[in-house]
Amino acid sequence: MKRIYLDYAASTPVAPEVEAAMRPYFFNKFGNAGSLHSFGQEAIAALDESRETIANAIGAGFREIIFTGSATEANNLAIRGAIKRFKNYDLGFRNESILNHKSKIINPRLIVSAVEHESILETARDLEKEGIEVIYLPVSKNGIVDLKKLKKSLSEKTILVSVMYANNEIGTIQPIAEISEIIRNFREELRIKNNELRNKKSIIHNSSFIIPFFHTDAVQAFQFLDCDVKNLGVDMMTLSAHKIYGPKGIGALYVRSTKSEARNSKQIINLKLQTPNKKVSDFGFQISNLQQLVSPIVVGGGQEFGMRSGTENIPLAVGFAEAVRLIAKNREKEGERIAKLRDYFWKELKKIYQAVKRNGDTKNVLPNFLNVYFPDYEAADLLVSFDLAGLAVSAGSACSARSAEPSYVMEALGFSKKQSGRNIRFTLGRPTSKKDIDTALRIIRKLTK
Repeated sequence: MKRIYLDYAASTPVAPEVEAAMRPYFFNKFGNAGSLHSFGQEAIAALDESRETIANAIGAGFREIIFTGSATEANNLAIRGAIKRFKNYDLGFRNESILNHKSKIINPRLIVSAVEHESILETARDLEKEGIEVIYLPVSKNGIVDLKKLKKSLSEKTILVSVMYANNEIGTIQPIAEISEIIRNFREELRIKNNELRNKKSIIHNSSFIIPFFHTDAVQAFQFLDCDVKNLGVDMMTLSAHKIYGPKGIGALYVRSTKSEARNSKQIINLKLQTPNKKVSDFGFQISNLQQLVSPIVVGGGQEFGMRSGTENIPLAVGFAEAVRLIAKNREKEGERIAKLRDYFWKELKKIYQAVKRNGDTKNVLPNFLNVYFPDYEAADLLVSFDLAGLAVSAGSACSARSAEPSYVMEALGFSKKQSGRNIRFTLGRPTSKKDIDTALRIIRKLTK
């Protein structure tokens, strides 16, 4: 029996090109990137090239890409790092009424959408225990963030706003550029207010930072959408390799730099050889203060520009970069192909079982997502039946798939707890063919008579 896999939002197979690119760094080119000998130089060169590839793909600078062990870690670094960086410092651009006598912000605020990935929501809940105020933005029945609520929620205490680019359960695409504009306008209002207060000498001002910052989780979006950070206007963005036919165990966080572009390690080595009397920092490669928007949450040897300590995983970084290169090469064409297959699937599914309903936004949605409400079936029962018949799908995020709780995303859309437990997520991928869809439809027809 051939098994049909329609759960590509959970994970994707490693592309052959990616596997081939990684293989040498497991066996022959195994040096530690921190070593000064030739093996180490070979490793750091591969790391630099991988970082450069990913940076170029999103319009970022070389040192604005921080490799992490997963997208979950990247999300934690963005949120915890931003809160840690700013809650204990004089922020400037702030009214004295929200600062204590040591110029520390009182009850800093974090804003997230109610349909974020668990790694965002659980981090936010954990920070609430530490006295951080968290605003959970509601969404429409299609899953779009309430922009009016966002505007009302922004305050002088707001350090970070985090809204995912595309939802991992329903595929709804958020208006990231519009959200960014709202945040930029609010910053400008604060700047004007700050200037007025400075004239009255009523605040302490020694900071060049303007908050709130804006982070987006683009893990699901990167495969199909423009993720140029300048076009989006984001300060931080999370990416993951295993969602784009790369290896598991590696993610990346883009962090907008507040300094001029640093040189990569190859350039530093060459300059050091040419002028041995100069210090490394003289060449613009300043290990500390590279990413000033966030503080590290994993410390140690100072890898990743001091933002994420730990021996660099060179094979996975190389595989990540190769996966990014392949996606960028064929993004538009592949998106169109998969969208046609998805629409065909939905059209035929309605013929088989007319009571089904499609969840989320039908226009602002990723081309590979089809989230369906089966009113007469519990999702858990369908998942087991489908799997036994050779069809692999899910009821939502793989990170919470083993939980018996109804989907919090569906509840945020207005579903009751009972209704929230009757939805199936079908997600198509690069290997999906029309034949696969037809086989899936036959299985569904047989099991939902």
